[in-house]
Amino acid sequence: MKSVAQRTGLSPHVIRVWERRYGAVEPGRTTTNRRLYSDAEVGRLALLGAATRAGHSIGTIARLPDDQLRALAGEGTVFGRGEPDRNGRGPTALPEDGLLAAALSGIRHLDGRTLEAALQRAGVELGAQGSLLRVVAPLVQRLGDLWHAGDLTAAQEHFATGVLRTHLAHLARPYALAEHAPGLLVATPAGQLHEMGALLAAAAAAGHGWRVTYLGTSLPAVEIAGGAVRSRARAVALSLVYPEDDPELEGELEELRRLLPAGLPLLVGGRAVAAYGEALARAGAQVVKDLDDFCRHLDEIRAARRGTMKAA
Repeated sequence: MKSVAQRTGLSPHVIRVWERRYGAVEPGRTTTNRRLYSDAEVGRLALLGAATRAGHSIGTIARLPDDQLRALAGEGTVFGRGEPDRNGRGPTALPEDGLLAAALSGIRHLDGRTLEAALQRAGVELGAQGSLLRVVAPLVQRLGDLWHAGDLTAAQEHFATGVLRTHLAHLARPYALAEHAPGLLVATPAGQLHEMGALLAAAAAAGHGWRVTYLGTSLPAVEIAGGAVRSRARAVALSLVYPEDDPELEGELEELRRLLPAGLPLLVGGRAVAAYGEALARAGAQVVKDLDDFCRHLDEIRAARRGTMKAA
C-alpha cells in the first residue's frame, strides 16, 4: 500500500475507500490478507486521481475504462468556483491547507456557498475518507480552538456547525456494505452537548466499512447500552468535547460499562478526554487520539472478530 500511495499520489485511506466503496480496482490478497496491486491497477489509480483532480466525481468515473479516464484526466473540467488557468482549464487541485483556508473564509463571512464548495472540492480531490481526515477533522479542531480563544462569534460557530452537520451526516450514510459488516454505535453521554466529534467518528467509521448507528448527543448510559444491544454493535464510540468538569460523567461512564455486554469495546475520543482519564480507565475505555487512531482501533477490533470467527 505504501508503494502504491507513493506512485499514485493518493493516500492509503483514499485508495481503500475507492476500492471498497466504488470498486475502482480489485487487488489480489496474500495469504496474510495484504493487498497486492498489479501495474495495471496502479496505473488505473493514477488515472482516477488525475481525473478527480480535473474535477470529475469518483462516484461517476470509478468504473470507466482506462481510455476514457485518460481523456477525462486531460480535460481539466471546472469544479466549483475559480478561474480557468492559462490553458483554459479549470482550477488545479488545492492542497489541504488551501481547502482549509477556503472553508474558514466561508465561515468567517457566513458564506454557505464558499464553505460547501470547499468541502465538496475536498471530497473530489482527496476522496471521502481523505477529505474527512485531512480537511474536515482539522477544520472542526480549528473551529474549537477559535471558539475557545474568542476569535469566533456565536453566529459563525452555529453557522459552521449547521453546514458541517449536514455534510457529515451525508458522509455517515451507509454505502454498499458487506452483508456481515460490523456494527458501531456512536453517541455522546449525558451532559455532552457538542456533536461534531461524534459525527466525525460516525462518518469515519462508515467510510471504513462499518454499519453505523448514530444516536446523537447527551444520552444516559442506559439508553446507550440499550442501543448497543438492540443494534448488535461490535463496539461503542463516545465523544467527549465539552464540558470538561462534569461531576456526573464519571458515574455515567461506570454505569455504561456495567450495562454493556462483557468485553464489548468502548472507544472514547475528543478534546475533553484528558479531564476524565481516571474515570475512562476504570470504565475500561480505549482512548483514541484522533481519527487516524480511531480507524486503527476499528481495524484491530475487526481483525480480532475475524480471528474469533475462524477459530469457531
